[in-house]
Amino acid sequence: MTTARRIRRGVGGVVSVLVVVGTLFLVTTPLPEVDRSTLSLTTRPEAATSLLSCTGPLFAAGRNTDDAAAVQVAASQSVVAGTAAGDAAPAQGEVASAVADGPPALSFSAVPVERVRTDLAAAGSSRVNADDLAGFGASACTPPAMETWLSAGSGLTGAADLVVIANPGDVAARVDLTVFASGGRTAPEAGAGILIPPQQQRIVPLASLALGETSPVVLVSATQAPVQAVLQSSLTRTLVPVGVDEGGATGLPRTQQTIPAFSVVGERDEPTDTAVRVLAPSDDTTVSVTVTPVGGRTAAASFNDLAVTAGVPLEIDMERLPPGRYRVDIDAGAPVVASAHASTGADAGSDFAWYGTADDIRVPSLLAVAQGPQPQLAIVNPGAQEVAAVLTGAAGAGEPSEVRIPAGGSASVDLRAGELYRLDPAGGTLRASVTFSAPDAIAGYPVLPADAAAAPVVVRPR
Repeated sequence: MTTARRIRRGVGGVVSVLVVVGTLFLVTTPLPEVDRSTLSLTTRPEAATSLLSCTGPLFAAGRNTDDAAAVQVAASQSVVAGTAAGDAAPAQGEVASAVADGPPALSFSAVPVERVRTDLAAAGSSRVNADDLAGFGASACTPPAMETWLSAGSGLTGAADLVVIANPGDVAARVDLTVFASGGRTAPEAGAGILIPPQQQRIVPLASLALGETSPVVLVSATQAPVQAVLQSSLTRTLVPVGVDEGGATGLPRTQQTIPAFSVVGERDEPTDTAVRVLAPSDDTTVSVTVTPVGGRTAAASFNDLAVTAGVPLEIDMERLPPGRYRVDIDAGAPVVASAHASTGADAGSDFAWYGTADDIRVPSLLAVAQGPQPQLAIVNPGAQEVAAVLTGAAGAGEPSEVRIPAGGSASVDLRAGELYRLDPAGGTLRASVTFSAPDAIAGYPVLPADAAAAPVVVRPR
């Protein structure tokens, strides 16, 4: 072996030993720690423009003897809309009527101010008195949604109910209608793939979806863009019109539902056409239904552990309730949707209404009172502590009014038609609705909670 080769081997061995020793030193020797906070940025998302869409005028079907399916405008809608004191008035838009030359349905929008959402409220009412259609209807103007439940109406002879769908946005929407009835869940061909262009309206007769059904519930599912959907109901008995209603929308499925108020108008000890409709969309379950006078604590009627088959609506008859205003509380073992129906009679000059469930109000919210007879606000406190809510005029006029609602109880407040109010839950959780009541005109709609301010978002770079 040459001297050079021996030198190279010696140097290689020394280097190997040094690498091993260095590695052991790095593994066994603690290194100084560097405390560096993670870079982050806290920001608040841009508030969205507030948008509400109204139901539009009342429609009449079957007036054209040459075209029984044709729909005509029967009565225009009077609308009340506005924002809170100090905010700019909302911008008014229009949704083109599905009826040729018919008046448009109104929409309202309000842009954020200094990145804060502008609260907006609107409601409308209509009255008609014709040979084939008579009654009063009122409804809140609501934000468009991807999912709407319509728990109202009938597919029986004498009913001429219409599903009215509006797209107040700037993007075309595609809508599918699912029907829950005596045969369970179905997807009728007449309700599949309905295209609704921006700022336009479509009308689908309920008879084309649920002919012959006594207690249907319709799910309106939208893709591509949200829509506003209502069910306009009308009823004729032996050629005599006995009422109309516009609304029919109710809250999303959940296990506990509240209808803050519905009106029973009629003679004491006389049976009334009053009922509660309940649907469990997905699972068999049991429900308990309690009916209590608004402002009272003793139940007027209760139904416990009623069996509900998934996909099949259950209608609970309450025709023996005396005249008055009542709340309905529903507890179920699985998510349900629900509504209440009431009628003032079955003769000429009568009217009926459908009342939907109300969402939780946790932040100060605006409500609009449509033009109509004897408007009243019903407030329910589902919590375990008394709530001292504050009701003020949205325009800033008048002194604030404190309304104390006991735990688990309710209260009623008289309102002025055509006005806007601000309801502050004062740290509690409330559910509320506006009702109208007269022998020839009943209606009601839930108070919509204002959207809470968007929570701050923390952004961290990867």
